[in-house]
Amino acid sequence: MSQNLINANPTVYNTKTITRKESEAELDDSIEDPIDSQEIFDLIRSISDPEHPLTLEQLNVTQFDHIQVDNDHSKILIEFTPTIPHCSMATLIGLCIRVRLLRSLPDRFKVDIKVRKGTHQSEGAVNKQLNDKERVAAALENNHLLEVVNQCLATASFRGVEIAAN
Repeated sequence: MSQNLINANPTVYNTKTITRKESEAELDDSIEDPIDSQEIFDLIRSISDPEHPLTLEQLNVTQFDHIQVDNDHSKILIEFTPTIPHCSMATLIGLCIRVRLLRSLPDRFKVDIKVRKGTHQSEGAVNKQLNDKERVAAALENNHLLEVVNQCLATASFRGVEIAAN
């Protein structure tokens, strides 16, 4: 966590624990289950913010309503909202989301990650970086940056379970 906080006092939102009822078909490994927005949200909601000991869901950075999944065309669109319009962590947050999904989803999916329109002063530049394969690959070759991403993803497996702040 950074000593000089960009957003020293973020708003913390209540989170919802959603229990997903599994059908018999979902439990049958011989049947391919479609991936839906809830599954994507569950994968990213518990990613830790790089600046605060809170999850992206607790900061309202990720929201279920801002995820679109098109299984027929293997496309996913995730829009996230930085906590402040000049957030310098926006690219890092988007990178964490991308890495989480790269590690979790089948290769057939094309994932677009974008800052929600009008929520960041440099949304065009951030969106370009997050959706450029070469830039993402170069970022992940940086050991320090990869370590920070892995720290943010350390809580991602909690999938909606409350995380106690240290």
